[in-house]
Amino acid sequence: MNPKIKTDAVDGLFDAILKLETRDECYTFFEDLCTINEILSLSQRLEVAKMLREKKTYMEIAEKTGASTATISRVNRSLAYGNDGYEMVFNRLS
Repeated sequence: MNPKIKTDAVDGLFDAILKLETRDECYTFFEDLCTINEILSLSQRLEVAKMLREKKTYMEIAEKTGASTATISRVNRSLAYGNDGYEMVFNRLS
């Protein structure tokens, strides 16, 4: 965990997210919290991570998701050297 983001405010945000019970509640909360572009960017990164795990090429990923190669590279770096957050989520979604 990156100590730079470990604050009371971030704890409060994550506690709020953990209280959401349904997909509709997530839509309601995140539409108030984030811009549409921010939500789409987050979902795009998750889709990029999924495709990278499936060994898709950067070109395939860019074509399907519209992500830039810089975004794909950033997500790839997180998969390789990050905190395994993507893996944790993907394992729980399986």
